[in-house]
Amino acid sequence: MKITAIKPFPVWVGHRNQMIVKIETDEGIFGWGESGLSGREKAVVGAIEHFAEILVGLDPFKIGHIWQLLYRSQYFEGGRVLTAAQSAIDIALHDIKGKALGVPVYELLGGKVRDAIPTFASTGAINGQDTIDAAKALIARGWSTIRFFPAAWDNPGNIFEPRESVGKSARFLIEAREALGDDVVLGIDYHHRLSVAETASFCQKMPSGTIDFLEEPIRDETPEAYESLRKLTDVPFAIGEEFASKWQFLPYIERGIHQFNRIDLCNVGGFTEAMKVAGWSEAHYVDLMPHNPLGPICTAATIHMSAAVPNFFALETRASATDLYAGTPTADLFPKMPVLDGAVFTVPDGPGLGIEVNEKLLNTDSFRNWQAPMLTRRDGSVTNW
Repeated sequence: MKITAIKPFPVWVGHRNQMIVKIETDEGIFGWGESGLSGREKAVVGAIEHFAEILVGLDPFKIGHIWQLLYRSQYFEGGRVLTAAQSAIDIALHDIKGKALGVPVYELLGGKVRDAIPTFASTGAINGQDTIDAAKALIARGWSTIRFFPAAWDNPGNIFEPRESVGKSARFLIEAREALGDDVVLGIDYHHRLSVAETASFCQKMPSGTIDFLEEPIRDETPEAYESLRKLTDVPFAIGEEFASKWQFLPYIERGIHQFNRIDLCNVGGFTEAMKVAGWSEAHYVDLMPHNPLGPICTAATIHMSAAVPNFFALETRASATDLYAGTPTADLFPKMPVLDGAVFTVPDGPGLGIEVNEKLLNTDSFRNWQAPMLTRRDGSVTNW
C-alpha cells in the first residue's frame, strides 16, 4: 500500500473553522485527521502541502517512521504549526491502518482499558445564579465534573481586567461549592489570563478545597513561573493544551508542577506523540484530561486514546446546559461521529476511528477568516485571551 494524496480541508463548521485532512492510498483505503491550531488553519495548509511532497509514495503503515521523517528531516523542526500538521497526518495514518487491519484504532495503541469515556462539561462565563443553575442542569444530565469560565469580560469592548475578575470569580466559586455540594468536581479555566501574583491572590481568596482544578492560569512559556506559583497554592493545576511536543511537557511532568495533562491530540503530534506523553505521565501519577474543543474527528481520535491509557480522568466535551453538542456539526457533514450517551462516550468497536465525512460538503463549505477575541485592559494595553 502506498500513499497517493494528502488533501487539506480548512472549512467553516459550526462557529469556527476546522482543519481536516484526508490521506488517500492506492488500495482505496483512506484516513481522516484533524489539526488543532484554531485561527491559523491556512498556516497548517501550507505545512501539509510541504509534507505532501515527502509523503506521497510512502507506506502508510510505517507511522512511527513517518513521524520521525517529518519531524527530524528538516533544520527547523517542530513548532506549533508543523506539529499541528503532523498531528492531523498521524491521526489519519492510524485511521488507515485500523481500517486496513479491520480493527479500531485503540487496538493499535495496546487495546482498551475502559469501555466508556467519562467527560466534563462547561458553563458559560460566570454570571451569578444563572451559572449555578446551568451547573445544576448539567449535573442533572449526568455530569459529575463541571468547568467554569472567569467573570468580568466586557464582551462589547473586549475589555478584561484580571484583578476585577479574580474577586468576582472567587466569590462565585465559594457560592457554587456551597450550592452544588462536595461530590461534584469543580474547576475553572483562566485561559492563561492571569499573572503569578494575580493567580496566587485568586486562589488565596477561596478556602482550600473550593475548586478541584485550576486550568491554564498563566502562560506556559516559563515553567519556573509555574513552579513559583505551585509554592503559593495547593489547588491542582491542569496545563498543556497548547503543548506541541513531549519536550514541552518534560519540565511539567518531571518537576511535579501539574496534576492534570490537558493534552491535545491535534496539537501534540497525534497518537504517536500523545502515547509517549501518556506513559511518561503515568510514571509520575499525572492524569490525562484531554483538550477537545474541535470537531468530531478530534473527538473520535481522543476517545480511542482515552480508551487505551490507564491514567485518564475526563475528556472535554463541548456540551452545555442547553446544547448537548454546542455547535458541533450535524450528521449531514459527519454521517458517523461520536455521540454522547448521557455524560460518557461509548468506545466504538468498528475499524479505524469510526468516523465518516461527507466530502461533498467539505468541498462546498468555505473557509472563513476568524480571529480569537483580542482583549485589552481599560488602559489600552493588550492582555491574554
